[in-house]
Amino acid sequence: MQEDKQYNLDCRYVRMARIWAENSYCQRRQVGALVVKNKAIISDGYNGTPSGFENVCEDENNVTKPYVLHAEANAITKLARSHNSSDGATLYITASPCIECAKLIIQAGIKRVVYSEKYRLEDGLNLLKRAGIEVEYINPE
Repeated sequence: MQEDKQYNLDCRYVRMARIWAENSYCQRRQVGALVVKNKAIISDGYNGTPSGFENVCEDENNVTKPYVLHAEANAITKLARSHNSSDGATLYITASPCIECAKLIIQAGIKRVVYSEKYRLEDGLNLLKRAGIEVEYINPE
């Protein structure tokens, strides 16, 4: 019963992260992230350029610009500017994290990551598991 309740909550937050991804101006891939603690969304993010930059993620060859931030990095750094703590939180993300974002997740004290799309590289997921972070794949459809 409790597992069903958590699964239903996880599916809801993943669907919300997918909707949040629609805010991204990136053409190649839109990714959304939510940081949830005690059933409250404490931060959100989507992939895109840093604040103050033009909202163009790809160059003329359709290659992602090197300064584009990933959704989870945006959500975690947004927390740094707030009064919230991600210690013990869950990160819901539409795509599994890369290794660079996995490092940020570990350092942010996030204890659980739920994602809905598998990225071609699994080094980020492997690092999270090595750090003892619970990792879960959910396809809410």
